[in-house]
Amino acid sequence: MTIMGSLRQDQNIVVQIARNFNAVDASADKIVKLVKEICIRCDLAAATVSIAIVDEAQIHKLNKEFLDHDRPTDCLSFDLSENEQKGSKSIEVIVNGEMAVREAEARGHSAEAELALYITHGLLHNLGYDDSDVEAAKKMHEVEDEILKQQGFGAVYNKGGE
Repeated sequence: MTIMGSLRQDQNIVVQIARNFNAVDASADKIVKLVKEICIRCDLAAATVSIAIVDEAQIHKLNKEFLDHDRPTDCLSFDLSENEQKGSKSIEVIVNGEMAVREAEARGHSAEAELALYITHGLLHNLGYDDSDVEAAKKMHEVEDEILKQQGFGAVYNKGGE
């Protein structure tokens, strides 16, 4: 495991990034900036966000263990906050780097942008967004693309809407 960064940002937002899959050329600075923007946008006064970039086998195992889904997925996210004050969160986001490379190639954008989508999606799930029905999913994906465009990744989910 390679630790990409453990950086303290304004607003008391701490981002930790661990890589267990190294085939995605993703900038730690861009990821930290993305996470900070999402946390600020969702009115968090303080947060610790841990991101693990893993391969397909690792995320498959975790998806089976924690959600009883016997398949790989793009991301998993967990709110680890325990009795923390309002406006403060501790979140773990696990993203499938191998899937990001494959999907990015198929969809015609960078693996870094696809990975940023997975990180954004996982964070938003723990910050009040839901995609359990068609309307909620549409709203969540619009917010994802708005954030990703603002951060220089372009629209990733609804790529035609750039």
